[in-house]
Amino acid sequence: MKSETGFDHALYDRFPTEARPDGEVRDLERIWASPKGWRRLTAVNNNYVGFWYIVTAFGFFLAAGVLALGMRIQLAAPMQDVLGVDTYNQFFTMHGTVMMFLFAVPAVEAIGIMLLPQMLAARDLPFPRLSAYAYWAYFVGGTMFFLSLFVGLAPDGGWFMYPPLTSIAFSPGINTDFWLLGIGFIEISAIAGAIEIIVGVLRTRAPGMTLDKMPMFAWAMLVFAVMIVVAFPSVILCTMLLEIERAFNWPFFDATRGGDPLLWQHLFWFFGHPEVYIIFIPAAGLMSMMVATVAQTELVGYRLNVLALVATGFISFGVWAHHMFATDMPRVSAGYFSAASMAVSLPAGIQVFCWIATLASGKIRWSTPALFVVGSVVIFTMGGLTGVMVGMVPFDWQAHDTYFIVAHLHYVLMGGMVFPMFAAFYHWHGMTSSRALSDHVGRWVFWLMFAGLHITFFPMHLSGLMGMPRRIYTYMPGRDLDLLNLISTIGAFIMAAGILLFLIDCTRRFRFTVDNDVGNLYGGGTLEWLPTGLYSTRSIPVITSREPLWDRPDLPREVAEGRYFLPNSATGHRETLITSPLFAEPQYVQLMPGPSAWPLSAAIFTAGFFLSLTVQAYAFAIFCGLVAVVSTLRWVWETDRPIKQDRADIGAGIEMPIAITGPQSHGWWALNTLLVVVGMIGFMALFAYFYLSGINGEVWQTPPPLGETVVILGVEALALLGAWGGRRVLALRSGRMAEDLPWIIQAAAAALLTGALWLDVTGWLESGLHPTESGMGATVFMLSVLQGQVVAVAIVMAIYLAFREARGIMTTPTNVTMDIVGRFIGYCAIQGMVFTLVPRIFPGG
Repeated sequence: MKSETGFDHALYDRFPTEARPDGEVRDLERIWASPKGWRRLTAVNNNYVGFWYIVTAFGFFLAAGVLALGMRIQLAAPMQDVLGVDTYNQFFTMHGTVMMFLFAVPAVEAIGIMLLPQMLAARDLPFPRLSAYAYWAYFVGGTMFFLSLFVGLAPDGGWFMYPPLTSIAFSPGINTDFWLLGIGFIEISAIAGAIEIIVGVLRTRAPGMTLDKMPMFAWAMLVFAVMIVVAFPSVILCTMLLEIERAFNWPFFDATRGGDPLLWQHLFWFFGHPEVYIIFIPAAGLMSMMVATVAQTELVGYRLNVLALVATGFISFGVWAHHMFATDMPRVSAGYFSAASMAVSLPAGIQVFCWIATLASGKIRWSTPALFVVGSVVIFTMGGLTGVMVGMVPFDWQAHDTYFIVAHLHYVLMGGMVFPMFAAFYHWHGMTSSRALSDHVGRWVFWLMFAGLHITFFPMHLSGLMGMPRRIYTYMPGRDLDLLNLISTIGAFIMAAGILLFLIDCTRRFRFTVDNDVGNLYGGGTLEWLPTGLYSTRSIPVITSREPLWDRPDLPREVAEGRYFLPNSATGHRETLITSPLFAEPQYVQLMPGPSAWPLSAAIFTAGFFLSLTVQAYAFAIFCGLVAVVSTLRWVWETDRPIKQDRADIGAGIEMPIAITGPQSHGWWALNTLLVVVGMIGFMALFAYFYLSGINGEVWQTPPPLGETVVILGVEALALLGAWGGRRVLALRSGRMAEDLPWIIQAAAAALLTGALWLDVTGWLESGLHPTESGMGATVFMLSVLQGQVVAVAIVMAIYLAFREARGIMTTPTNVTMDIVGRFIGYCAIQGMVFTLVPRIFPGG
């Protein structure tokens, strides 16, 4: 195989054949040790953060399930008054919101953070403090959001929050604001985790683990994270638009002033339909690994499964208007989205057939994970068949607002995500528990959940076809719906009994550990079953196959003896090996940050900022925002520290550099991923601009003069040149410069961007355009708001550079901080040019 980086693969033959000294293990244990007592909350190891993440997500699952039981009691018989209409609407909204935003995505992201380092044989994911921040932001924000239910402030507009019902005219309270600000903030947490996963999968794999040898779960999490980066900015934008409309009267969704309520649906469902596959794809990766273990044979159709995952992710972005067939869209559009709805089922079908073929080609061992795996295939297939039905436009017109859709949605989500998650709990619990869960009790858990699901949701197909509308808190007697609803309620409690039994078994038996005490109960063949501690594997092995533990039975002993890469701490710090993205060839050693309270502080005060805005405590919001920014800067202060050692022995006399910049740096990959997120927010804002101009072109007006536009573009071009120049000056110098030229150039570029933004805003105001008067004004000034946000970040970055320069820690050509700041400011300049040009070249009308 051709080398990607020029690495000499013959060096692999120089590894020792004898065990390394035991003292190296004690050094690793000391360096990677977790804090004790309350300081354990500052831990950043994936073992702790991933476990906390999973427990919290499961807690939200239980809370949403309790809300569902309350709704089922209300609907068990006609004309009941167990829950009043307002309370029911809050239960309904919170159930859907918690399940979709606080459970489904965080749960699979949590499993990824827990499992991926061990599967990839990395010491940890590359940004452990970012993982900790993502978790604490999710925990604090999600908890405060859920507690709004107990003070009568929970949102009540449905988990989809359609305007105009959620506009200030129809929802004057702050209930809707809790949803908008809370969910927008929680999505930031999900994006932070996605950036961590993308860089981790591409850059921290064990040497030799080419893309063709990655575990299927790693492939699934990579596709999952890319989909989050592309889809979630849309929901962040639409929540911003609706909150700004409610707070400042900018008419994005007001049809009387050039807005359009359907704009919300386009933006929301551009996120909302891929969201279903964002949930399903990681579960499919888990399923692909578990079926191989259950059948004790390699997965049939590995490459087909990979292609199916990628195809699902790609096609799912062309299906969002599948949810809008009842909005009287043009027939051509309806036909396209109907065809896309059919096409997206094909990759899922490929995976299901590969799973069935794998199970058929091996010998199934009927354990609890095996039952959940097979049950998942059955349930998901049933949900997929009804999905094809609702993809047919005429059928969707009849079934769209009925309980048929409720049944379809729950079959897909329960079979495609919940049952695989329970299978994963039983399959991998040996990694985190010193005692095994009961297989006998697990079988009872499965059958109660499996039977309860069908008893609950299968009758809903019938009640939906009989005309029972969804989103109602009661119904009239004498319509033959009484028995079906009673059966569904009984089924919900049967399913709840199974989950309760699982909780009882966990309480009795589960004991958290980081040492793989229970071990490989079901005979898996991938690397997470190597002997581990808080430092993950003792040494990072060379991988030659997809199931290395099956093909090389001695590998666990060799790894534990330290016979591969990084058998000790080469620098005296936490570290992991960064490898190339395609062929996983060693490139350099990354120094890993240790425990820190700053990510926790940043998360708490970020949550405080958003929640303070909700209750209009603006002074406290500003305070929280400032503390969050300072905490974030303090947490990253140590991550680019210069050290005297510039190369390290990674084993067998092989030396690698410790810090590099440019496209080979993991920081470069993380920044570019973040810029995709920011760019997608801007792209969707431009979509909103063009959409409203096409619908209500009569309210569009003439842009400012051409000369003014040229001046603004010239200033932004100078800023772009400065951003590039500052990085080049740093790269060309050696040692400490007396003058602070590099950061001054970047500060000047940020100042130029600020001036360009000021000229742009004042130019539009002088032309007579105002954000409260029309859809054009709202969208044009929204572009300025988005540009202002990135410019504000650029200014903070320039100040941060000044502090680092003052401390004399920007002294080497490999300074990662300057490289990242320069690239970000350059992006700000490019975005500013686009936002300046588009409304002037395409003024609508």
